[in-house]
Amino acid sequence: MSMQSPLAKVRGLGSAKEGFHHWWAQRLTAVLLAPLSLWFIYNLVAVTGAEYSAVIAWIAQPINAALLLLFLFSLYYHAALGLQVVIEDYIESEWQKIAFLILVKFLLCLAGLSAAIAVLKIYLGT
Repeated sequence: MSMQSPLAKVRGLGSAKEGFHHWWAQRLTAVLLAPLSLWFIYNLVAVTGAEYSAVIAWIAQPINAALLLLFLFSLYYHAALGLQVVIEDYIESEWQKIAFLILVKFLLCLAGLSAAIAVLKIYLGT
């Protein structure tokens, strides 16, 4: 027994099979961000007032660099997923929706890449 209306069957409307992946990715990044955010805030408070060289030395430690990169990747990916939902739900014009989606993804990729390069430069010592 199908849950689709007869009109939806004729039009071929139904699940695009993309919603579950998006929902699951957003929940997964949220669960990942919870402990990583606590770790980041704890360490941010710990290095408050420290000298520049101490902060650089902290980032240059392998475990801190890896966790920081994981935090940044999860944060920007989660933000992109959330903003995509907001844009798709609240912008009616198709061309504006596409333009905003491209702009948001571009800006978040640029910011994430910049942050990752900064962490990697410190970690690699270049």
